[in-house]
Amino acid sequence: MPDQFLDKNGYRIIDSMTEGLLLVNPSGKILYTNNALEQLLHYEHDELIGKNCEILQCDSCFGPGKGRGKKYCDLFQEGEIKDLKCTFRRKDGTPVFVRRNATTLRDETGAVLAGAENLTDLSVVDEKDRLINMLQRRLRHEDGFQGLIGRSEAMRSLFDLLRRASRSDAPVILYGEKGTGKKLAAAALHRLGARGDLPFARMNCAVLQEDLLENELFGRAEGALAGACAVPPGRLALPEGGDIFLDEIGDMPHALQTRLLRVLQEREIAGGEQHSVPARTRLISATSRNLTGLMKEGRFREDLYYRIGVIPIFLPPLREKKDDLPVLIASFIENGRLKTGKEIRAISRQALDLISQYNWPGNVRELMNAIEYAFVLCPGGEILPEHLPAYFASQTKMLNIPLVKSQLHKTEDERQRLLTALKATNGNKSEAARILGVSRVTLWKYLKKYQIEVSRNIQE
Repeated sequence: MPDQFLDKNGYRIIDSMTEGLLLVNPSGKILYTNNALEQLLHYEHDELIGKNCEILQCDSCFGPGKGRGKKYCDLFQEGEIKDLKCTFRRKDGTPVFVRRNATTLRDETGAVLAGAENLTDLSVVDEKDRLINMLQRRLRHEDGFQGLIGRSEAMRSLFDLLRRASRSDAPVILYGEKGTGKKLAAAALHRLGARGDLPFARMNCAVLQEDLLENELFGRAEGALAGACAVPPGRLALPEGGDIFLDEIGDMPHALQTRLLRVLQEREIAGGEQHSVPARTRLISATSRNLTGLMKEGRFREDLYYRIGVIPIFLPPLREKKDDLPVLIASFIENGRLKTGKEIRAISRQALDLISQYNWPGNVRELMNAIEYAFVLCPGGEILPEHLPAYFASQTKMLNIPLVKSQLHKTEDERQRLLTALKATNGNKSEAARILGVSRVTLWKYLKKYQIEVSRNIQE
């Protein structure tokens, strides 16, 4: 080992480095390697010491035309190498992308003793760059729009409407089943609009408790103590403005609906007995519920319905745009490959046929989950039918059951559908709920409604 360069403490420090270190003499003989370099290139220490550095096959050292056919080393010819991105070869021949910095070590007379090279593994950085590039391509994708993916006529119409609506300050409401991409659509409206560089607040009316939702939207409740101007404003009155996205607005409590209506009408928020704050934000709302039905039940204000729905936009369910399945699946496979490192490049024709026959009650989100599940089981190559979630196997048993979530409560033969699903799954309630596209809690409610007692042998 080159003791003239390092003492005992020096070796200890160098071996704790996370970047690879390589010492070579002017003839290319490897004098020293640290632990990080050996791990990076998958060599044992003794396999490198004393060998010529050509064993590492750096693509920047002896490239074509360098030195007119003779061996040529940039380091010993030029004295240093700065921030050079190049490729080395591991012991098994696989390439590794690195950043190379190097300098020469000289004695008191200026004679070159060795070259010290520092190698930084760029594989992770390169993979992140590829992921960023992929996401950027998706935003510009000819088969997509701002993260929404599709090339069907329904999706092209949606992209055009979102583009036009983003130029308006009028309230927008997004209608669509769960999993259709309403959050992505709302984000697209914000990014493309005049307020794209201002805050974008997101709140789910079905999740937040009433008092928390009220404080988030309006700040201090009306009629509070004096000094309202000292209280942080609600999201609707942020001084800088921006956009606010109210997801599942159909679940907003009735009292808050009244307050929101007043804000939309008067464009200001009452903060105290004689104090009001201008409302500067634009409202984007979304719902997976039937607001017309809620109005008939007295659970949603009709006047608010018209205020929030100046620009209504409908997001199509996946079952109505199955032409988009191939491009969606390709995108999710690419995501999965980047996240897991598995070399899965495609889906088999048989698996694609099964996916195409399914009606996707959970829409694009459910498809994404199915591909993620397949990545767990698939070792590589292409996704096969056996790699898909278990409910695809049950699908063949359900000869006459539409797998559409809304069908369960819109048809008159609900009881028969429940019985058929339970029989096909031999009384397995979780599997029956999955086939019917409803939650297990919803299934229990229907079982109670029709007084169906479940056993492992369902009888009509």
